[in-house]
Amino acid sequence: MGLTEALIKEEKMAQMVAMPVAPSLAIICNGGFSNRFSVPVVKRANPKVEGLSIKCARVGGVEIPNNKRIEYSLQYIHGVGRNRARQILCDINMDNKITKDLSEEELITLRAEVSKYVIEGDLRRFNALNIKRLKDIQCYRGIRHIKGLPCRGQRTKNNCRTLKGKRVAIAGKKKK
Repeated sequence: MGLTEALIKEEKMAQMVAMPVAPSLAIICNGGFSNRFSVPVVKRANPKVEGLSIKCARVGGVEIPNNKRIEYSLQYIHGVGRNRARQILCDINMDNKITKDLSEEELITLRAEVSKYVIEGDLRRFNALNIKRLKDIQCYRGIRHIKGLPCRGQRTKNNCRTLKGKRVAIAGKKKK
């Protein structure tokens, strides 16, 4: 194996390792590939950023977006809506700043506050068990869940297509 082949292999390995870690990296090629080794040239999408300074805030087992304000970033967690996000921020007396501007101490207090609520997997499991209980006891709501129909009193003649599925044409039925 020659020196150029070793360099090509080393550059490809570095690119494969760097791509999942750094989504801010972009492959920019002039005419497909660079002329030197016929390997894509990796350049930074944001030239002001030095090194890999991409940090991802993880709260409640979910990666929340960095470029949004905390109030809206928290809503990416299942079980946290607009009111609960505002309540969390009020409880810890935190300003509604952009997520990437949070310090490590603020992130720790935010995680501690969010962990007080039933969110994500536990909430999904709780709701699934409630629906399963309704189905097991064969009550009206449970039967509606089994049949795939709305169970909160909505009309079914025209609406509820998401539950009933696509319309099925009946052969031989014509309007008069």
